[in-house]
Amino acid sequence: MDKALYISMSGAMQTMLAQSANSNNLANAGTTGFRAQMVQSQPVAVDGAGFGSRVNSQLLDQGWDSTQGDLNPTGRDLDVALRPSYWLAVQAPDGTEAYTRAGNLSVNANGQLITGNGQQVLGDAGPLSVPAYSSIKVGDDGTISIVPAGQNPNTVAAVGRLKVVQADQAQIARGSDGLMHPLQPDTPLDSASGTVLTSGKLEGSNVDIANTMVTMIQLARQFDLQSQLMKTVQTDASAASTLVQMS
Repeated sequence: MDKALYISMSGAMQTMLAQSANSNNLANAGTTGFRAQMVQSQPVAVDGAGFGSRVNSQLLDQGWDSTQGDLNPTGRDLDVALRPSYWLAVQAPDGTEAYTRAGNLSVNANGQLITGNGQQVLGDAGPLSVPAYSSIKVGDDGTISIVPAGQNPNTVAAVGRLKVVQADQAQIARGSDGLMHPLQPDTPLDSASGTVLTSGKLEGSNVDIANTMVTMIQLARQFDLQSQLMKTVQTDASAASTLVQMS
């Protein structure tokens, strides 16, 4: 009974964590550039004295799904879709450099270039600012060009370049703020060159809604089974205690 309790108890706890990750994926199915979180459980032997058959279940973070989401044309000048494995550098809430694939950009009242979530977009020299303009364009290499307000349409000025980096799961990981952070914080990633994005489009989330819903049902049933096993162990223990008292 002791072994069954270990298995069911640890399994139920890890199933709850898996359900939390799965629910977060589902909640972000409509989030621009979102990368689905992947988790996997594995058995882990219980340390210390006791039978070697006692195991706990442990949930492992398998990183994020690198599959590219669907590209949706918007025609908007400041919407950009990054190439696969490329990331846009932004300033995280703690002031450090972080990365995102959310390319729904805008210019706020202070002239700062920001993402849809309000993070300041970085260039090679720091946060980007855009002067007043009558039109704006983002080149496929990340260069931002404007026609200054009140100037002739042929007067085009480059005001900066988006910092775009190329990175995989060995270099970045998702933080609690939802942004990707370098695994070596003291060594920010270098800017990528060449064609790094396409303007006028946005990348959608890569969450597979149908598969995520199926996983949610499977996890719910698994948790119910583990809970029932714990109740069965409790019932058996009570019955065994009654028999000992009778004897």
